[in-house]
Amino acid sequence: MELREFFLEHPRAALAFSGGVDSSYLLYAGLKWAEKLGVYYVKSAFQPEFERRDALRLAGELGAQVTVLEADVLSCAEVTANPPDRCYFCKRVIMSTIKAAAKADGFDLVLDGTNASDDISDRPGYRALEEEGVLSPLRLCGLTKARIRELSQEAGLFTWDKPAYACLATRVKTGEPITAETLQAVEASEDALFALGFTDFRVRTSRGAAKLQFIPEQLPEAQRRFGEIRDKLAPYFESIVIDPAGREKSK
Repeated sequence: MELREFFLEHPRAALAFSGGVDSSYLLYAGLKWAEKLGVYYVKSAFQPEFERRDALRLAGELGAQVTVLEADVLSCAEVTANPPDRCYFCKRVIMSTIKAAAKADGFDLVLDGTNASDDISDRPGYRALEEEGVLSPLRLCGLTKARIRELSQEAGLFTWDKPAYACLATRVKTGEPITAETLQAVEASEDALFALGFTDFRVRTSRGAAKLQFIPEQLPEAQRRFGEIRDKLAPYFESIVIDPAGREKSK
């Protein structure tokens, strides 16, 4: 099935829009082929501010109106306990928030940006999508991450080469409680690294310590500038180290 066919079969739908590569292309396609598309962005403690800015910028460039919703994920005990299936409980909160707003606006169907490259066997959040009746057009149409990037570049979307960015909660070691203070420290630290010119990294944290993971292309520079990095992150973490193993480049 082609995306155009999908929207012919589902002409009215609401989109769970994050501003990432996948949902941005789905927004572009939906605006092009859907009869009516509602666009919903959920702001929570797990989303850094730059993601909201990117989402609103892309929507503005495409002429889409976005409804920004607030979701208090930290009020869910199953989420803050940070179990291995935390994403399941978080996704339930996020999608129920979107579904309620979408229904009030006259939409019975919600879409998300899961693509054909995503390994759903390792994604508890996908189970929540199925339970909530959310459809994933990119996955249903067999569009991989690589193909979505190609199509996004052809469409002129600035998100085409945007690195994948997992939510802030993924920075906290599984089993350790997630708090607003920890998330704020991670976000501030990652903002500081962006300001220093790094573009694809993670600030992992456990028991108040930070482990910085950089892609191979940026790891040598990070090690060379460690003193500068440590000074910038010192207000947020007592212990700061660079993981010598680094991390794989985001796809």
